Parts: sequence; C-alpha cells; structure tokens
Amino acid sequence: MLEYSACIEWLFGEEPSFARRVSLAAAAGIHWVEFWDWRDKPLTELGDALRVTGSRVTSFVSEPEGRLVDPGTHEEFLAGVVESARVAESLGCHGLIVLAGDAFPDESRTAQRDAIVSALRRAAPLAAARGVTLLLEPLNTKVDHHGYFLDSSVEGLEIIDEVGAGNVKLLYDVYHSVVMDEDPEQVIDGRVDLIGHVHLADSPGRHEPGTGTMPWQTILHSLERAGYPGRVGLEYMPTDGQTLRSLAWRDR
Repeated sequence: MLEYSACIEWLFGEEPSFARRVSLAAAAGIHWVEFWDWRDKPLTELGDALRVTGSRVTSFVSEPEGRLVDPGTHEEFLAGVVESARVAESLGCHGLIVLAGDAFPDESRTAQRDAIVSALRRAAPLAAARGVTLLLEPLNTKVDHHGYFLDSSVEGLEIIDEVGAGNVKLLYDVYHSVVMDEDPEQVIDGRVDLIGHVHLADSPGRHEPGTGTMPWQTILHSLERAGYPGRVGLEYMPTDGQTLRSLAWRDR
C-alpha cells in the first residue's frame, strides 16, 4: 500500500498554526508531511509537533533555490544544500527538493543541461553526508511556470541517470507531467528506481483527485505495480478549503 505525505502548505491550511497542521494530518491518518521553503517556518515548534505525533517530514525545498542552469549560482546553491541538509537532519527528513530554474533564452539547452548535471554531481556528496537525497523536480511550463527550463519528466530522468549518484533522484509530479501531455504510466515504466518522490494533484485545477480528468487511480496502481517504495505527496489545493472533506477520495 502506498503511503501519503501531506503538503501542509495547502492541506490543513485552514489552520493558522503551521506546526498544528502536523497534528491535524496525523489525526487524519497521514503521518508524513512536507512543505516548501524552510527559512520562514517555525522549526522549533515544528520539531516539537513531529515528536509528539511521531510524524516525519518527507521533503522540503533546499534554500536558496539557485538556478542550476546558471553556473554562476552554483556556489550559493552548494552552500544552501549544506545548510538545508543540516536542517533536514535535525527534523529527521531525508529529502531536499532542488529546482533547475528558468531557462536562458540565448543559451543552448545542452549547456544549461550540462550545468544542471554539474551542480547535482557536486551537491550529491554534500547531501549524502547528512543522509539526504536531492530531488530534482520538473515543472509544467504551460500553466504554472512559464519559462522554467526542465518541463519534461523524461529529460529529468535522463539527467538523473547522467548524474549517476544514488542520492540524486527525480521528484515526479504527476500534475505537472499531465499538464505537459505526458503519459504517467510510460514515465514510470522501468524507471521507478530513479524516482525518489511523487506529487499528486488532479488536472485541470490542481485540486484533489476526482475533481479533474486525470486517471489518478490507474496512476497509483502503476506505482504500486512498479514497486515504488516512497511516498505520494498530496500537493493540491482543496476545492472548498476544507482538507478533511477533500480527503474523501482515499476511500475510492
């Protein structure tokens, strides 16, 4: 059975206290949580909530995000990985999300892709020293992230393959993938060993499963059949702002 991770940026967002959202997720049967940036979070209170509930943090974004397509940002990115990995270790978290950044229109894709590979190869041992996996996330450029360099999950997997580090994997976001007209079953097929985390939201709309046209049940079954060992991050916006009501899809 797949385990789920609640992105508490959106899920349980009706609760003002960020740390309290951990408890609400646990009460709803979800004992893994994740979030985006960490520098603006109440880390002490968050750590206390994790200890009380026995919950775990799946992942958060390495800061500063950097722009991996740009070698000029790599030193700052690497320093951020060191600091972010230290925070991850303190929270018992083993995943740091990293982003390729927006493309340079006047630079070749090959050069920008090579820069991403170089940055990840250099960052891999820094993260490994803290037991952390780097998760490279492709994003859609049709709706939400115009100008982003890495909008192909297939190319993302090729980059992970090229980096060749066991602690550098793909964050496969099914929503972004479907928006880009990819077939999730084809993306997953035979490559699940390179996928470190999965995000799920329906499309269109980026709401809970069952609100759009995505064959989400088939996709989840494909992950199970492929032996995906990680968690599925629920990174969606509840349609009416009521998280518990939005979780009714789990019964289906």
